[in-house]
Amino acid sequence: MSSVNFIDYVKFNSRSGHGGAGCRHFHQEKFIDKGGPNGGDGGRGGHVILRGNSQMWTLLHLKYRKHVFAENGQAGQGQNMTGAFGKDQILDVPLGTTAKRFETGEMVCEITEHGQEIILSPGGRGGKGNSHFATPTNQAPQHAQTGEPGRDEWIILELRLLADVGLVGFPNAGKSTLLSVVSAAKPKIADYAFTTLTPNLGVVAYRDGLSFVMADIPGIIEGAAEGKGLGIRFLKHIERNSLLLFMVPADAKDIKQEFEILLNELKKYNPELLDKKRLLAITKSDLLDEELKLAIQKELPKKIPAVFISSLANQGITELKDLIWKSLH
Repeated sequence: MSSVNFIDYVKFNSRSGHGGAGCRHFHQEKFIDKGGPNGGDGGRGGHVILRGNSQMWTLLHLKYRKHVFAENGQAGQGQNMTGAFGKDQILDVPLGTTAKRFETGEMVCEITEHGQEIILSPGGRGGKGNSHFATPTNQAPQHAQTGEPGRDEWIILELRLLADVGLVGFPNAGKSTLLSVVSAAKPKIADYAFTTLTPNLGVVAYRDGLSFVMADIPGIIEGAAEGKGLGIRFLKHIERNSLLLFMVPADAKDIKQEFEILLNELKKYNPELLDKKRLLAITKSDLLDEELKLAIQKELPKKIPAVFISSLANQGITELKDLIWKSLH
């Protein structure tokens, strides 16, 4: 998907429906002069609802929809007939979407499951008809409630991709190439920095019909946490990944130092990211002989599992999948 189509932030006006007014009405029948109250209740105003959709992964469809209005509830009628409820407005959103109120910054909800529905802006309750207000001393109440107003608020939706594995590395580390080899995803691949301008998701098939989801996050550079390059725009997507796969190319000047720089950028952005499980893949390893691999192995961080891979030569890919599956489970 192109960077134009990948939208992970939208702001819109959400207006739920007003509740319908209760009815002031009295029973009317031939030969009965003073029938009792039988005014029905007003209908509830329509809700604005978010619904999770696993087939979506962008908020593009909401980018130009600045106003979302649900219908008002209808007024109650005689014979204790309740007014019709206002029609709800249901917005399908990708999994990993969060909603917060613009004015207060209050977090409203997070959508994490397919089909999950959460009321974003509840509709106003319908007013009670006059039949509710009859008493022994007032058997002909002239009063009925008006409906409650709906909510009128500005909402911010933000998408943070849900994936089992997030690929972390500098531009040209081979993240997109790996994703294209192990899944059906078709990210743009070229030999220059920032080829990937949007996150890409791929489902990786494992043994016995099992699978996991991998996310190719656009390349991080030193200083990304302060807003340099493209990193700050996409670092938030790493927050939802269960496992972080750090990728450093075999031709890097200092593999250990490059790994430490990546780790430091995550720490500056959100220290909690360091609590996630981590793996290290040395990419483009077809350039190395066994002697060089052994020399590099001695210099790698001791507390993180590492594997040498080459996506183009299909080396170490099965071992990497096994390592990822073991770490996830």
